[in-house]
Amino acid sequence: MNNDKKYSSKKKRKTDRGEEEPDYLKCPVYRKCGGCEFRGIPYEEQLAIKENRVRRELEGLARTEKIAGMSYPYFYRNKVNAAFQRKRDGSIISGVYEAGTHRVVPVDRCLIEDQRADRIIGSIRRLLPSFRITIFNEDSGYGLLRHVMVRVGHKTGQILVILVVASPIFPSKNNFVKALRKEHPEITSIVLNINEKNTSMVLGDRNIVLYGKGCIEDILCGKRFRISPSSFYQINSVQTEVLYRKAISLAHLTGKESVFDAYSGIGTIGIAAADSARAVTCVELNANAVHDARYNARINGVRNIRFYQDDAGRFLEQMAARGERADVLFMDPPRAGSTETFIRAACSMKPDRIIYISCNPETLARDLRFFRKKGYRAKEAYPVDMFAWSGSIETVVALQRG
Repeated sequence: MNNDKKYSSKKKRKTDRGEEEPDYLKCPVYRKCGGCEFRGIPYEEQLAIKENRVRRELEGLARTEKIAGMSYPYFYRNKVNAAFQRKRDGSIISGVYEAGTHRVVPVDRCLIEDQRADRIIGSIRRLLPSFRITIFNEDSGYGLLRHVMVRVGHKTGQILVILVVASPIFPSKNNFVKALRKEHPEITSIVLNINEKNTSMVLGDRNIVLYGKGCIEDILCGKRFRISPSSFYQINSVQTEVLYRKAISLAHLTGKESVFDAYSGIGTIGIAAADSARAVTCVELNANAVHDARYNARINGVRNIRFYQDDAGRFLEQMAARGERADVLFMDPPRAGSTETFIRAACSMKPDRIIYISCNPETLARDLRFFRKKGYRAKEAYPVDMFAWSGSIETVVALQRG
């Protein structure tokens, strides 16, 4: 769909604040980038489209409430990843891959990425020639630098720079770090991530800390969280608070409940809910995330929480087989949704309420139908716009047993 043609209007595009959109909010590359497929649509219309999409998918399953949009839907991404490429004339460009290709679209400033991150990536690109750092070529396998990832703590202001390289041998790394920090003293940590594999995955398994602690911290829902290079952390901190506070409020916790948090990541939901629960059990498959989650519980003084590294479905099956149960179950699966195995195991534990956080209305609807067969029904669905200017949408639903 060509959004520009469909939504073209004689009216000048305005921000959600009502003023005319200034030049610095115009993007020259969004058609090639593909990251903002709603770029040609006024923000209020985007919200209506997303809300109607959720309403259409969940018709007959749950009543869709008004979507929670952003007051300022720009520069919200706290994680920015840039690919690098050397052109035939020898110049270096950085940006994002053109949709469906591995051709890099040059991006100096993105309207949805943290501005500090974009400036740091631009500085790295300019420093590369003077340090004779080569750009990795996927076809030949020659070169060093593959990607640069920057993670920013929205509330703490801490910044982690991750240099993804094909080899641990980085020329003049100390001088490079010194030069980069001279331009950007706001950087709190720099990590060399080694990715020697021929893979589409951005990060490798090995990290070498060049400066700082090798991680950053941020504050979410009043709790402090450590974020390592590969940790999952929602990319829109402002809307994540909206989403998680709604999810926790729907759980109706009184301090007496046993809570289970599936797909728990670095423990954000479980730790945020722990103050209002008797006990919280979290399960996550990623070992690094579990390590961070345990640290996060300690620094927040949360003692009524346990973390396990395992597949969520398998773990729930084992708990159900032992006769264990939970009063409230939080689940935040990937875009593919949950599985019938997980849903069966979840229902066998007979929680009073299941709080389902979804990033895909289609798989949410599929899973709600299966939950209904098992005796769980949803009343309301609450969409939250986590990804302004894209077609993605988050939704939280509370399911009740009986």
